[in-house]
Amino acid sequence: MTTLPDRPNTGLLIIDVQNGVVGPGSPNRDEVIANINTLIGKARAEDVPVVWVQHQDEELVPGSESWEYVPELKRLDTEPLVHKTYRDSFEDTDLESVLAERGVGRLVVTGAQSDFCVRSTLHAALVRGYDATLVADAHTTEDLTEYGAPAPEQVIAHTNLYWSGQHAPGRRGGTVKTADVDFTATD
Repeated sequence: MTTLPDRPNTGLLIIDVQNGVVGPGSPNRDEVIANINTLIGKARAEDVPVVWVQHQDEELVPGSESWEYVPELKRLDTEPLVHKTYRDSFEDTDLESVLAERGVGRLVVTGAQSDFCVRSTLHAALVRGYDATLVADAHTTEDLTEYGAPAPEQVIAHTNLYWSGQHAPGRRGGTVKTADVDFTATD
């Protein structure tokens, strides 16, 4: 249902699964990374574009170990890597042109952090005319309870609940489990 003309393709978006973002304290870290790997394998087998997003800031300095993607995930040189400095993966990046070049109008979204970069990017995609599906068991966040946030498991559950009913005229959000991702679905 995307409102973007001539964009029939689906793309897999992997947001900020970096050493300094997805640490040992991230809920279901290993399961989330395994699910993302499953989706990467499926996307590659079906010739679906896989687009990687990598955040940088004062804690995630380019070239540092914390900035690097977790070692369990391997990007192919042919897969685009979008560098960002804001939570929204579209803001001041080339993500839009990367997706346009590949005819992508529907995004399947994974990564970290659920309540920051993932959620900001989901909203940005919907506003820009994309269908944006969150993979409910392929995103995580860190524990920010010391700052007044709910427990990370609650943040993840709330993000899934919140995004499950998102829609706008001519486009939709929604959630799906890894096992149920269908890169060919259009409606």
